[in-house]
Amino acid sequence: MKPLIILTGPTAVGKTALSVRLAKAIGGGGLRVLFHTEGQVYRHMDIGSAKVTRDEMEGIPHYLIDILEPTGEFNVAVFKKMAAEAVQEIYSHGSIPIVVGGTGFYIQALLYDIDFTEQGEEREIREELERLGEERGSVFLHDMLAEIDPEAAMEIHANNRKRVIRAIEFYRQTGERISEHNRRERQKQSPYDFLYYVLTDDRKTLYERIDRRVDGMMEAGLVHEVEQLRDMGCTKDMVSMQGLGYKEILDYLMGNTTLDEAAAILKRDTRHFAKRQITWFKRERDVRWLNLEDFGRDREKVLEKILQDIRETYGLETENHGNGCDV
Repeated sequence: MKPLIILTGPTAVGKTALSVRLAKAIGGGGLRVLFHTEGQVYRHMDIGSAKVTRDEMEGIPHYLIDILEPTGEFNVAVFKKMAAEAVQEIYSHGSIPIVVGGTGFYIQALLYDIDFTEQGEEREIREELERLGEERGSVFLHDMLAEIDPEAAMEIHANNRKRVIRAIEFYRQTGERISEHNRRERQKQSPYDFLYYVLTDDRKTLYERIDRRVDGMMEAGLVHEVEQLRDMGCTKDMVSMQGLGYKEILDYLMGNTTLDEAAAILKRDTRHFAKRQITWFKRERDVRWLNLEDFGRDREKVLEKILQDIRETYGLETENHGNGCDV
């Protein structure tokens, strides 16, 4: 089995900078970074997605960034195909892929080659559910899902209408809850020799980081970015515009909230999202938790712990360049 490193955790915990430090600490370009956070794939969506910048990459090759227009469709099936191809390309360079992001659902798809939707779509069911969503709203659909599959409803946010509809559709097609199907798929053995890390912090510190991030996004011009996307023809129904940071500001631009209210909602919803991420990872198997409290919040110690595991697991020589790790 070939090596693969996963670095995940709740939003705003500091995965991006740590991943670059990790890649640089492997001599000879030994690691290349593969992003799987959904917002990173879209062009013109930089601020709201907290997209890694060229300067932040520090010369480390990154994949699955700026590959789609905001009008494009991106889901777990598209990700799995693109990610698998990127992983093979990284191996062809004699490097180890490091997968970075916070969507556990996507990690599972790549790590265990999971088929989440093995049934085909049925147009009549899909159209009926989409019509209900338009007429009654996303919460109504989510309540429908909660009645037939409470576990799936816990995992899928009401705003993710496509996944909610797919889960209901799957149940109607097969008579099986999609959560049960996914649980069975998760029992598969991974084709990779992986190290799976979850970087986390105490709730108070994490929430403070989230609030600072949102404030920074507003100062960096998030409203202007969303205005440009709107002027390009992007609407709230598009997958790209349903991400945190975009739907809230779009509501403001549509006159549904004040700017202060939009920022407060974004902070609140991002905190809720981080909580759901942590809940997801607690259910995952074979993960290695990196709680920043346990390391005295010394991120160099976190980095050294990962490097030690890499040396022991893969027999690679590593370097600690000592450039700091302010993530």
